[in-house]
Amino acid sequence: MRAAVQHETGQEKLEVLDDVEAVGFGPGKVRMRVRATGLCHSDLSAMSGVLPQPAPFVPGHEGAGEILDVGDGVTGLKPGDRVMMSWLPACGGCPSCKRGQTHLCLAGFMNAGTPNFKRPGGDVFGFAGTGTFAEEVVVTANCAVPIPDDVPYEIAALIGCGVTTGLGAAINTAQVTAGSSVAVIGCGGVGISTIQGARACGAAQIVAVDPVAGRREAALRFGATEAVEPDGLADAKARITAGEGFDYVFEVVGRSATARVAYETTRRGGTLCVVGAGALDDHFQVNMFELFFDEKRILPSLYGGGDVLRSYERAIALWRAGRIDLEGLITHRVPLAEINDALDQMRTGTALRTCIEI
Repeated sequence: MRAAVQHETGQEKLEVLDDVEAVGFGPGKVRMRVRATGLCHSDLSAMSGVLPQPAPFVPGHEGAGEILDVGDGVTGLKPGDRVMMSWLPACGGCPSCKRGQTHLCLAGFMNAGTPNFKRPGGDVFGFAGTGTFAEEVVVTANCAVPIPDDVPYEIAALIGCGVTTGLGAAINTAQVTAGSSVAVIGCGGVGISTIQGARACGAAQIVAVDPVAGRREAALRFGATEAVEPDGLADAKARITAGEGFDYVFEVVGRSATARVAYETTRRGGTLCVVGAGALDDHFQVNMFELFFDEKRILPSLYGGGDVLRSYERAIALWRAGRIDLEGLITHRVPLAEINDALDQMRTGTALRTCIEI
């Protein structure tokens, strides 16, 4: 089958090959035909080495398609079922799952160390234990979540990561309150979803911050009340909050420098929510006095910070009700053969979210 492969960490281009085979099918597994997959910034981070990922590997973790086959012991799924990919499935039995924090379950990460594919030259891994930049993938059954017939594959793929992450940061983790002031630093697909989540919560002011003009314009369409360049954030803080700082500030870049700016832009007693996925050697620092004196809540948000299956259902319900716009996020649709053009657009910020049609 065809798949896009990165041979070594740090390469900026993927090679689309036709000699890749999905492996590992057996008890408890499903074989999935990928119909659509999103290109997420986390894929770029894995390619560059910011996020740890063994190579060679097939990137991609936002995917949707149909079940081709199910292994022994799999219940609730059958060939032909329409499903979306959950890259962080809950096992149901670990301490995190038993506490109700299913998004902290490590079972999905355990799959990342086992190759999902092979070529004549050897094993190939799948990013985050999945690898959706391929025509087919074999995953554990709990990675395949059934989707209703009215949800298009490209919409389901976005819900599989970016939308769930952004909405959940505002709704689950930060719990944005009605009438509050919000700033979102970084307005790619996840940042735009965060803006939509804050709007759904009833935030009165939502300031979008991004250096790319196209993303600022998009943020206004998706619910931001104002959009500024990074240099304009201090002025927005002064005008909107009388210099006190915003009630909620979301860092959706994944860098300590922007996290520090976000901290300084948050009011005393307010909430800084860190959504961006950063590098192991990039350290965010606060001094002990300001940590005590300012009483700002610093809340990391992994995958939306809540029960993943419930978050999927909520995103679909909000989309059906017209409370959030998911079609508008997909500003670029390309076939798998043009994936490198899509990567370039993602790097330059000219596409909020790319749908790869496989």
